[in-house]
Amino acid sequence: MLINLVHIFLLVAVVCANTEKTIFLGPPTVNIPFAHPTLGDLHVDTLTPTNWAIRTHVDAQFPNISAPHGKPTWLILDELTEGQRYEVRVCWAATQPTEFKIATYELQTVFETPELISELSEYSWSRQSFGSDPESRSKSAGASHALNSGREASVLFLRILAAADYYTMNKTMMRNVPPVHVDIILDPFVFGVLPRSLLPTVGYIIAVAIASWFIARYISMWICNLGTEATIEKKIQ
Repeated sequence: MLINLVHIFLLVAVVCANTEKTIFLGPPTVNIPFAHPTLGDLHVDTLTPTNWAIRTHVDAQFPNISAPHGKPTWLILDELTEGQRYEVRVCWAATQPTEFKIATYELQTVFETPELISELSEYSWSRQSFGSDPESRSKSAGASHALNSGREASVLFLRILAAADYYTMNKTMMRNVPPVHVDIILDPFVFGVLPRSLLPTVGYIIAVAIASWFIARYISMWICNLGTEATIEKKIQ
């Protein structure tokens, strides 16, 4: 019975939303200088283990020759722990068919790869020109100060590629792909086994399983007692 309820819950979750994720290890620490330009000057959203979720909109587009996997969105993953296992998830509504590809890059890799640094620079300028999403900006404001200070830190770039994955007779939607409403979550693994956000769910399932065992035992004993009483009554008669 419990297993069936869990399966039903998971099926409902799949219907309501889609999820794409990537798993990685925290990189070695690097020296982040105070001198400008700093990471904070990029004006991209930042996720940390304490500021671990952002609800925002990401731009998407239909795949083409220059962007075969869609439109990029860049973030910074800061205050990581070297060697620790992490998971980043992108969750979005099933009503917005989109194909996501997620990848993480060390700072040096991005700065030494012309294609990546050019793409990051273009995204950064677009954020400064049009202004970032107010909702996501308020969530990541607490981490912006740390990005502007000289320090040793384990940091990664996160790139999310969003490609529209639908067809409609609506010509406007085919020409102009609407932004996709997403939740972006940074989830550290506990003991390298279980994402931290799943701990309450696991605890709930264990509690229900234990309670179900005691209830089942009580019902079983009650039924056995009924059977014993019925046997005694028959013998008396």
